[in-house]
Amino acid sequence: MKRVGIVGCGCISSTHGWALSRIDNVLIAAVSDIDSKRAIKFSQDFANGEAQVFQNYEEMLKKAELDVVHVCTPHNLHAPMSIAAMKKGISVFCEKPAAISMNEFERLRNISEENHATIGFCFQNRYNKTIEETDALIVGRTLGNVVAARAFVTWRRDAEYYNTPWKGQMETSGGGALINQSIHTLDLLLRYFDEPVTVKASMSNHHLPGIIEVEDTVEAWMEFDGGRRACFYASTAYASDSPVILEFQCEKGSITIIDKVITVKDETGRLSTIVCEEPLGIGKSYWGNGHLSCIRDFYSKLGTGEPFQNDWYGVRKTMNTMMRIYDFR
Repeated sequence: MKRVGIVGCGCISSTHGWALSRIDNVLIAAVSDIDSKRAIKFSQDFANGEAQVFQNYEEMLKKAELDVVHVCTPHNLHAPMSIAAMKKGISVFCEKPAAISMNEFERLRNISEENHATIGFCFQNRYNKTIEETDALIVGRTLGNVVAARAFVTWRRDAEYYNTPWKGQMETSGGGALINQSIHTLDLLLRYFDEPVTVKASMSNHHLPGIIEVEDTVEAWMEFDGGRRACFYASTAYASDSPVILEFQCEKGSITIIDKVITVKDETGRLSTIVCEEPLGIGKSYWGNGHLSCIRDFYSKLGTGEPFQNDWYGVRKTMNTMMRIYDFR
């Protein structure tokens, strides 16, 4: 039985609690939040009120007997809290982003290896049925190699969204539309490429100047080995939370993902579709419903020596590319 601690009982923590309650041999043993009422409610909702409740994270690490800690706090706390847990030999499952600087990210690897503590990250969209089907198409090589890709994220985040103090502030969030909303889409865009050779980008704050310090819109162009290329666009200044558009151009056709539908074009131009029914999830549908599969996979690999696809090395390409885009701020 793995004894689990949760730090941060805000919005995203309920998704972790929901998933953990559906995984065998896992017990939510402790929760921590500076707002004790939120921590108590989390314990009641996902641990029958039996989890120990702490207002201080370090006290939880000191007093609770834990095997794993889930870090569900503001971005700037992800690396420091993950490091604190791993120094005690406790494994970590951390929300995205892994860190808000490459120095922090590199330190996560060092501390993990020095203390023999596993760290994994919540890139749950890798587990969406649409991605599993696309993986099969790419591996099957019916369409040949991927030669180009493009992605579009157009969501809405108005001033009310930033009433939570840490959001929209550079020091605590590390960025805006890229690191907070569209990092998952960037991750998927890069899935069938090595790290880009060239990255060029620009970003703006179109609709919330004076309210947030970070970008609401970002665009990037990437070139890979062999001249392959990708275009990326993300904005939180749109009128609605529209489905993400993700397209992969291949040598003999293309694959386009919009919401739950994959459209495949073969080399003759013939179109076919695959409709992917996602399993029951929790939270916003446009996040994707891969949290349960992602978290279950993390626990299934824990202690086996088998790599978790979202371990430090598994997310390094996405983190490096994101930070290279942010070099153009």
